[in-house]
Amino acid sequence: MADQESVYVLLSNAYESLRAVDLAGASELLERALAIDFEHTEVLWSLKCVNFWAERLARLEATPNPYERGEYAIAQWKSFSSFSSKLSGDFERARYAFKRFAFSLALNQYRALPPEEKESHEAELALRIGRCHKGAGDYDAALAQLEAAARERKEDAEVLAELADAYALGGEIRASKALFREAFYLSAQKIDLELLECEMIRRLMESVSNLGYAGSELAEWIPVYGAVLGVFTVKRELKAVEVGKLRQCIYQLENETREGGEERALLVPRLINRYFWLIDHCIAAKDERAKIDEILLKVRLLDPSIYKQYIA
Repeated sequence: MADQESVYVLLSNAYESLRAVDLAGASELLERALAIDFEHTEVLWSLKCVNFWAERLARLEATPNPYERGEYAIAQWKSFSSFSSKLSGDFERARYAFKRFAFSLALNQYRALPPEEKESHEAELALRIGRCHKGAGDYDAALAQLEAAARERKEDAEVLAELADAYALGGEIRASKALFREAFYLSAQKIDLELLECEMIRRLMESVSNLGYAGSELAEWIPVYGAVLGVFTVKRELKAVEVGKLRQCIYQLENETREGGEERALLVPRLINRYFWLIDHCIAAKDERAKIDEILLKVRLLDPSIYKQYIA
């Protein structure tokens, strides 16, 4: 029992070392835990993860530019997520420690940028730093950075999606739903789905993925199912100029969809989502029911299943 308690303490200290971006210190503590219990599954799991990051750190240190090092660290977090999912065992405490390590590592790189580079990439850097704070679990700091980025880039889907994610993680669900809906409308393809964390969006992604969609198609169908499954329920009134742009976008997408081709798999859900936005506008503007029925018919012709779910 005493040995097991010692292993638990060593694991806890190792995870604190990871939070402090001290991989070597974490490795030493885990090796000591292994000497006590060489079959301890969490220790073995964590050591495999340490080895993964040790290899990546060597490459990161060979990269001269801090911004590129930050981008590399984030990219390796994605690789690590895939790597760790294939390991036997489910150790949430350990995974969270390595998550904080990865995003804190990236944050340190972005912060190391020279002042002149920080000024010239202010909004871009605010997005990156906000994302790192979010990944490290500091949601207040994440919101401060991401809100600053959103003020500079009001129609940037990537920024709005990250901000929506941070709002959800901080418990502000209504604001999150509104921003997610906006972000996926602006450009589903610009959103990095792998970096979204909140339970609401992860469940929606899983539901759409279970229908057989992946990659670019998955991104385009998320807002469609977000509407039919009652996730993207917080809506705003469109300005007159936005309605004009929406109608023009629909006209263009209708023509492109009729032409078919490889892009049709992406165009159909994109068009359906814009039909949903137009229907919401018609309802808010108290338009005649006939106008709404006309749009619904177009949805039905594109995808009868979505139409049935939408009107249910």
